[in-house]
Amino acid sequence: MREILNSRMRASVFHGDRRITIESQDIPPVSEGEVLIKVSRTALCGSDLKLWYKGAEFTAGHEIFGTVEQPGHPRHGERNVVYIPLHCDHCETCRAGDTQMCLEVSSLIGWNRPGGYAEYLPVPENCLLPVPDDIEDDLAPLLLDTIGTSAHAVRFAMPLVPPEENAPVLVMGAGPVGLGVVLALQSLGYTDIHVADPNEERLQIALSFGAKARPVGSREKRFKLIFECSGAHAARNLGIELVLPRGALMLVGENAAPWTIEEGKIFRRKDFYMIRTFYFPIRDFEPNIDLLRKNMEKYRRFVDAAFGLDTLPENFARFAEGKLIKPVLSFG
Repeated sequence: MREILNSRMRASVFHGDRRITIESQDIPPVSEGEVLIKVSRTALCGSDLKLWYKGAEFTAGHEIFGTVEQPGHPRHGERNVVYIPLHCDHCETCRAGDTQMCLEVSSLIGWNRPGGYAEYLPVPENCLLPVPDDIEDDLAPLLLDTIGTSAHAVRFAMPLVPPEENAPVLVMGAGPVGLGVVLALQSLGYTDIHVADPNEERLQIALSFGAKARPVGSREKRFKLIFECSGAHAARNLGIELVLPRGALMLVGENAAPWTIEEGKIFRRKDFYMIRTFYFPIRDFEPNIDLLRKNMEKYRRFVDAAFGLDTLPENFARFAEGKLIKPVLSFG
């Protein structure tokens, strides 16, 4: 262990202004209650675009899969994905099972502490989620944002608009999370699923999954359940307009810019739910593994590139241009 901790590693540095360099760094120290993870795969995520533009204090990357690299530890060699929200396990929210919304700890791996665009990182033991051997390395990171966030959003909305109603559902945005929502909806019993996205390639993937195409910005049809997965303010406002009375608009996509809601008659004159979801609770992890197993071939279509650390800068630029869906940084 001492030999590993005294060694160096290669890691990405997000400088801002769309500039990434690969540099040699000390491996971060491993604190009590943590283990060292040797990173195998880290999936690229659209939320990291803000770090690409503005720079990052810590190593970026939060969809991480790797092995415990700590000889003598009971979990040494174990395959895990990294649950990014640090959590205390004892506050009221954690005890209720909502580990992603801990009241005592507000820190995210890859944001407020080192992440996975590097060869190693320290991880609290309660943030390790074991990955079964039948899940291949390239697909393991999908258990986090792509499956975890999307499936949690569907489960959270189900009591408001259950699948038994056979109501029309609209998914706005066919990025990794939007496509993940489509597969989660199908697995949980929804059948009338519509998707809107300006990217024809991504839209075609959604259609191959059994969804129906909707023109972006169309007002011709209204929906009982809407998942807004793009984060675009125009899409959010359109969702408010299109959601049927007593329907639900689920906000999944992120946008750090201020959003203004016009309280006109469209907003005032109907009862509807507007809800927001964040990440997923640890209790969802086992059902999400089952979701991946049942749709393995479909999820393989998400991972459209794998590359080494040296080519992260140019591949991140390709990802930012929308040329890749869910590429993974691979460490061999």
